[in-house]
Amino acid sequence: MAVKYTPEPFRIKSVERIKMLTRSEREQKIAAANYNLFGLRGEDCYIDLLTDSGTNAMSVEQWAGVMRGDEAYAGATSYYKLEAAGRDIFGYGYIQPVHQGRAAEKVLMPLLLGKGKYAISNMFFDTTRAHVELAGARALDCVVAAAKNPSVRAPFKGNMDVAQMEKLINEYGAENIGMVVLTVTNNSAGGQPVSMQNFREVSAVCKKYSIPLNIDAARYAENAFFIKRDEKEFQNTPIKEIIRQMFSYGDMFTMSAKKDSIVNMGGLLGVKEAESPLVLKIKANCISYEGFYTYGGLSGREMEALAIGLYEGIDEDFLRYRIGQLEYLAGRLDDAGIAYQSPVGGHGVFVDAKAMFPHIPYSEFPAQALAIELYKEAGIRSCDIGSYMLGNDPDTGAQLEADFEFTRLAIPRRVYTQAHFDIMAEALISIKAASGKIKRGYRIVWEPPILRHFQARLEPISG
Repeated sequence: MAVKYTPEPFRIKSVERIKMLTRSEREQKIAAANYNLFGLRGEDCYIDLLTDSGTNAMSVEQWAGVMRGDEAYAGATSYYKLEAAGRDIFGYGYIQPVHQGRAAEKVLMPLLLGKGKYAISNMFFDTTRAHVELAGARALDCVVAAAKNPSVRAPFKGNMDVAQMEKLINEYGAENIGMVVLTVTNNSAGGQPVSMQNFREVSAVCKKYSIPLNIDAARYAENAFFIKRDEKEFQNTPIKEIIRQMFSYGDMFTMSAKKDSIVNMGGLLGVKEAESPLVLKIKANCISYEGFYTYGGLSGREMEALAIGLYEGIDEDFLRYRIGQLEYLAGRLDDAGIAYQSPVGGHGVFVDAKAMFPHIPYSEFPAQALAIELYKEAGIRSCDIGSYMLGNDPDTGAQLEADFEFTRLAIPRRVYTQAHFDIMAEALISIKAASGKIKRGYRIVWEPPILRHFQARLEPISG
């Protein structure tokens, strides 16, 4: 059944020209990029769905804030506005700006993790997993079983498997678990939300074993919208109150503000207790890695835009439209019989490339193959969330097999229209119709030792 497109709760005031290259040109461009979507120039992508991080359209209020930015090195008024917004929305005593989410991880994780330590998550995203490993620790994924079957339509498929989490704590020893990370929404599992009940249960286990709970909060507002929509207890609760309760169960949070806070650069690190000894250590690391703690790698104008974006991102009319866009695209895929992680998540449609190309093994990266075909077909840049992104075992060097082989279409906020979504759907329909002609996947001919998918070079496998 066709899903009605949710109208935009805004009007367009400024535009940016985009251009569609010919099929022949696109084939040349992706080959020149060594079949790595990150190697393409932005100007060569007609619809850019590589990420929803920092690719959003800021509002007139945010652009006005840019002009008001206070560029004082220490103690800028823009910092205090951002700090006040963070305390108001999240209820945490200490708010540390950083330049993006991975910077928050770089500052925090070495303080809690090291050699012989482990971190448990409902599912680590690539940069978070990398920072766990860079700190010398090892990452353990613990998502609920329902998430591993994309065709199963169940609410809150981003949840932590709490029983499995407690089993891992006892197996490895509570003293060796440096932190638990609850990722909301769960990006690697398809943008799937985490329920408030799961927050409570995860928090209770962490308190039982005295393990710090960190919330990876890049898409906190979208997660709160799903809680309001799908947990009966919260159907009449304002989004801001839901967010406050979500964060009350954590001890700290790391956040890329380039997603739900609708800015092009920025991040936050929060600690619930302002007088925690951890705060002084965070300030010291921030000064060393990011800059003085009242700017943390951000200009005053960026902090000003972020303080405004924190509130715009939790507006319920905006969130209804935001999720509605994803449901529209998912509805078109349902009509065409194209499998994806269902129900659709908050920030993108995660197409099941294993279902699209069942004959391509994980070692030939079917999700990367689908991403390449999407670019060739319609100039759409997406990315692999599968074995290619997961990489190699840090101890043995063997290629790991991911639980999913997803090609992620990450949707920037306030950027694309219904016509663009129709092009996305039609491109996938065309690829599905010709899927039997795509016999093999890709091999890596060069890769860096960590976060390889950003830089690796690939080639098609013939035969």
